[in-house]
Amino acid sequence: MPALAVTRQQVRRYLLRWHHLTDEDALGGLADTQDYVRKVGCIQYDPLDVVGRNPDLVLQSRCMAYRKDDIRNLLYDERKLVDIWDKNMSIIHVGDWPFFSRHRNRHGAWCREREDVIRRIEDYLEEHNSACSSDFALEDRVDWHYGPQRLAKAALECMCYAGRLVVHHKRGTRRYYGLARKYVPRGLYEAPDPNETDQAFYRWSALRRINGVGALWNRPSDAWLGIEGMNAARREEAFASLLAEAAVAEVAVEGLKYPLYVAQENLPLLEACASGDEPNEATRILAPLDNLLWDRRLISALFDFDYRWEVYTPAPQRKYGYYVLPLLQGDCFTGRIELAQEKTTRTLVVKNIWWEDEHKSMRGRQKKIRQIEGALARFAGYLGLEKVDTPVSG
Repeated sequence: MPALAVTRQQVRRYLLRWHHLTDEDALGGLADTQDYVRKVGCIQYDPLDVVGRNPDLVLQSRCMAYRKDDIRNLLYDERKLVDIWDKNMSIIHVGDWPFFSRHRNRHGAWCREREDVIRRIEDYLEEHNSACSSDFALEDRVDWHYGPQRLAKAALECMCYAGRLVVHHKRGTRRYYGLARKYVPRGLYEAPDPNETDQAFYRWSALRRINGVGALWNRPSDAWLGIEGMNAARREEAFASLLAEAAVAEVAVEGLKYPLYVAQENLPLLEACASGDEPNEATRILAPLDNLLWDRRLISALFDFDYRWEVYTPAPQRKYGYYVLPLLQGDCFTGRIELAQEKTTRTLVVKNIWWEDEHKSMRGRQKKIRQIEGALARFAGYLGLEKVDTPVSG
């Protein structure tokens, strides 16, 4: 089947609608946010909290009713979502639990080699709802994937990776664990791996990451992080299988050297975005690890926007600032913004804003500024703040 020919603007519109980044498609509430997580597979977690952690920032840009830490209710009260290693540290819908059997099995051997320690922790958790590493006097240092750790900390983390524990709750960034079989529905906890072969797993993973972004090309990028064993050859095989089974469609985008791939069931939405309806005027402040931004080269090619999160970059090497977020207006990234909060005065502080070159002297600038001020007022509400300092000036 020949590739579907589309314009860049059509793909931009499609991606924004897929991610509910328009006023018309915005999510309505917490139930909608859990459905969104299921749809895109996962949202990435990062522990830094300047104006909310990455999952908060992802969801506030899509759900106007979202308030900081609302996701904790879905994670630790309703148990609709679960912390897991997917695209690095991530949050997934609990319904996807069976698909991570391979990941859990890879960590089972470490636990079996230390069965006495594992049994001790499990016995404790039979009597207690949760525990953290300080609850156990297991002081030996062991090699761990990010450096030597106390045996207690490594054991709890490995038991979580192996599916014997789940994150029960967090206090700040400190994780407390509980027995997985107590908190994952039995039908999911005991379900076999739906992917019976490695090929099926890589095919499922490729489609999952395509939907994580909305459209992807078959090229290396951060969008593929966390899929153990997914090298270029296996990715090629997965794409070939998805195409052969008509699970995805190839899309030729004007001006792009490489084709994109979209899930077959999403083609009606892509095709609907070809019409010249009223332009989307929504203004959104995006998360640094937003699903839309997983493939930075793709965003550059489609939106002419080069974004790098510089929070882990040494200060002298930063081009912009510490915690700088993309500013999306309509189907354009018009700039980037650095925010902070003063909790004592309940104020959202605009530390700086950098306009993209083509928007520094844009027509309708005052209208754009008013839209940004409206977005900042909503952002302050999401944080539970009462005012914004300093309003964006012209």
